[in-house]
Amino acid sequence: MPFRTLRTADTAPVFARRLAQLFIGLYLYGLGIALIVRGELGVAPWDVLTQGIAKQTGLGFGLITVITSGIVLLLWIPIRQRPGFGTLMNALLVGPFADLSLWMIPTGLDLWARIVMLFGGILVLAVATGLYIGAHFGPGPRDGLMTGLHRRTGWKIWVVRTGIEVTVLVTGFFLGGNVGIGTLAFALLIGPLCGWTIPMFAVRREASARRRPRAARELPPATGATPAQA
Repeated sequence: MPFRTLRTADTAPVFARRLAQLFIGLYLYGLGIALIVRGELGVAPWDVLTQGIAKQTGLGFGLITVITSGIVLLLWIPIRQRPGFGTLMNALLVGPFADLSLWMIPTGLDLWARIVMLFGGILVLAVATGLYIGAHFGPGPRDGLMTGLHRRTGWKIWVVRTGIEVTVLVTGFFLGGNVGIGTLAFALLIGPLCGWTIPMFAVRREASARRRPRAARELPPATGATPAQA
């Protein structure tokens, strides 16, 4: 499974910003997961699966997250999806960051505090998604599985996403994962929030275009696509 090579056309400040966004985003992703888990009102579908496996095996939440990411990446092979540097970092770091945050956040809090943590966690996850996707280092393992299946099968993206998340949710529920009002809140809110955060944190990579010869920039794309599509 070949990895995408890092693009080196960025200026140093742009590349530094991309790296910072990637790692801050991955840390916040682990923090957001931990906040929702400690809210104890229901978690996101993939985390329902993680909790279920943890309950059945006794393994740690973060370790199972890493293992699951590795298995998902193996599923990229038959659909010919290519991971990037950010994909690998996502697979390796989100689990440990979630474990660190779970260690820092106490359990058994009052209901009002758990409600705040639930909605705060969803917002943090949306910001984290905008940061790491906006860094342009490649999608996370689960997002890449979704887009890869969409590309290979031609099914609509919402059909693929719904199918994957319903499958992991039902599996996790029967294994003992926590399904509740928080699961529904996540499903309803994460899409609109990410639609707001992804454009907000997207790094503009105009340096690449400026470094191309002027004549090349002025030529129409050879594929017949418009400049916006190329």
